[in-house]
Amino acid sequence: MSEIHLSKISLEPAPGPKEPTPDAAYDFVAPLNARGQIDLECWKQQRALCFVHRKDKSGALQHGLLVHRAGGTGGGTWVFDYEPGQGDEEAGFRFETHSFVAGSYASIRDSDGQTHTFKVTSVKAA
Repeated sequence: MSEIHLSKISLEPAPGPKEPTPDAAYDFVAPLNARGQIDLECWKQQRALCFVHRKDKSGALQHGLLVHRAGGTGGGTWVFDYEPGQGDEEAGFRFETHSFVAGSYASIRDSDGQTHTFKVTSVKAA
């Protein structure tokens, strides 16, 4: 079995011209491959270490897990799950093919169904 390297990815709000500024920022931990994409097989081995922290404008923190769900584009969807079974998940838009590198952009659909854009501000060893 190869060694697994976890990365901490930081996302900051990046409002688009037609959408409001997202009201949260995120830090999450995931195993990334050489292209900066989330490695599903490594995640399966280290899923308990793949967490997310969501910080809203007031400074309140929510803690959850990075979870892979079957279905969706490409056969799976990555979600931030704060309370399993509560329907509070936030889905990453095409996280299964996205390369997480500093300066790139990523989108997250919140639990209300609205999609917001974020800038990847850092990717470093966890």
